[in-house]
Amino acid sequence: MKQLSSYTHLFFDLDGTLTESAPGIMNSARYALAQYGITDIPDSSLRKFIGPPLMDSFQEFFGFSPEKAREAMKKYREYFAEKGLFENSVYPGIRESLTALKSQGRKLFVATSKPEIYTNRILEKFELTHFFEFVGGADIEETRSEKAKIIEHVIKSAGLESQVQAGQILMIGDRKHDIIGAHKNKIPCCAVLWGYGNLEEFKENAADFVIEKPAELI
Repeated sequence: MKQLSSYTHLFFDLDGTLTESAPGIMNSARYALAQYGITDIPDSSLRKFIGPPLMDSFQEFFGFSPEKAREAMKKYREYFAEKGLFENSVYPGIRESLTALKSQGRKLFVATSKPEIYTNRILEKFELTHFFEFVGGADIEETRSEKAKIIEHVIKSAGLESQVQAGQILMIGDRKHDIIGAHKNKIPCCAVLWGYGNLEEFKENAADFVIEKPAELI
């Protein structure tokens, strides 16, 4: 198996990989659900919103129809755009690791299911924008939100088809969606244990690598 240090192009997930975003996501979901009289929701249920596309979460976890889920997504964003966006923090060691990876000449990208408009605001807020060659996310209506489509979007937008063929790209994320999406695009995935996934999830979905701290990427 190749070593982590051999990959020249690294795709990073955002939530649970670069930033600890749980507070803002959970508060936004709580706000949206309250509009439908759904209250007193345990944190364990709200944490399920971290990672998957919002449309999927409202339908899968609360039984909303597609129409109701789209409406709930707009309610979610009423809170998120004003407050939830920055109820967030950069994980310890991320900034140092990104700095080291850039100094090694590695090319860094973001591939997230969060809409690009919010992703860019978060990266700017935490002064991370300059690390990345390209930032790829969902469109605001989440017609492009499945992780495989996001990764494909980054590959095509950044002109990285030859790097895929050469086996130079590695996806880095904390949930099964990152692993599945990477493999659909014929690239390996490094799963991280500091986010919202766990070892059982990573084994079940055949993560190519599993690491415990950002410094292991260097």
